[in-house]
Amino acid sequence: MAAGQAAASKQKPKIALVLQGGGALGAYHIGAYQALHEAGLEPDWFSGISIGAINACVLAGNKPEHRLSQLEALWEDISRDNMTGLYLHGSLRRLYNQFNFMEAVWMGQPNFWTPRFPSPLLFNDVDPQAASFCDTAPMRNTLQRLANFELINATDGSGARLSLGATKVTTGELKFFDNRTTPKCKIGPEHVLASGSLPPGFPATEVDGELYWDGGCVSNTPLDAIFQDDSDGHTLVFMVDLWDSHGAAPRNMDEVNWRQKQIQYASRSSENIRSLAARHNHRRVLHQLSQKVDVKAVSDHLDLAAHNGNAHFDIVHLIYQPASDQISDSDAEFSRPSILERRNVGYADMKKALAESPWVKKSPNVGTAVHTVRGQQISSAVPA
Repeated sequence: MAAGQAAASKQKPKIALVLQGGGALGAYHIGAYQALHEAGLEPDWFSGISIGAINACVLAGNKPEHRLSQLEALWEDISRDNMTGLYLHGSLRRLYNQFNFMEAVWMGQPNFWTPRFPSPLLFNDVDPQAASFCDTAPMRNTLQRLANFELINATDGSGARLSLGATKVTTGELKFFDNRTTPKCKIGPEHVLASGSLPPGFPATEVDGELYWDGGCVSNTPLDAIFQDDSDGHTLVFMVDLWDSHGAAPRNMDEVNWRQKQIQYASRSSENIRSLAARHNHRRVLHQLSQKVDVKAVSDHLDLAAHNGNAHFDIVHLIYQPASDQISDSDAEFSRPSILERRNVGYADMKKALAESPWVKKSPNVGTAVHTVRGQQISSAVPA
């Protein structure tokens, strides 16, 4: 290994924590972050969509020493104090989970959303921000209480970078609100709510005169923002995914519904990761080529060659594996026993990834590698 490469390999990488959407499954993020925090790997950059945006906002909106406690406070605030389910198993636990889901549908979720009465189905013409089954105003107050937006928007570099993905309703465009790069963007609760405005349950959120829906309407993977960055060096990306494209054939209608959701959200996620990684690897090769030959020979690709030419990424892709007692509507099931179990799985998966540290074994000449953590199984690949 050349001296320059050896020195570069010892430099601390930039750490990005990328949090996918998935409603109540987002409790998995708590454990994943806890393991990073305990290992002293504090992210420099948080990127999120939907529930991932809410979690990312609370993490970025607090100093490192307070991040975990505030994230825990968030999930305590948006759940009901009932741990009965911990003592139930099998079909009884599934019934308990189903009851909690129905309670959320009919009564809302504390400090998150309330149902609209009367139903919007009774009206032919309503304000676009009222065209939903639920009102998310309580979450605005929750975010203001648990996240320091002055820290998020600090211009002295004292806070972490924050990127939130949302879908523009009128064009279908995926837009990232970024506290470092978006012109005149001062992140507020409305940007977070916009990222999590999943129709038809939640209403569109207005930001600077435009209406936005959940970023997951276009892509549930907020990884794009990381690869749009122009900085060089090594970036270690922890991509925490809540849906798995792999799974057994369903044997009942509840399993059919669950499997359909997993494929719908996870397939786009996996494909997006492979596409971004492969594109960057091609870009890196073109950049290296442009240093050795007449740049005119690669003039058609100069825009690629000039972008992130010296950057290299390791994507550690953690994928949540639900327990057998989870129901197909687990993304709207916020019982505290389920939150605790998802958190524990996230913690164990991240601890496994950190123990293995597959990115350390990667050649520094590789542009982007993807290390997939599915339960206790870890595999690595270099998309091309």
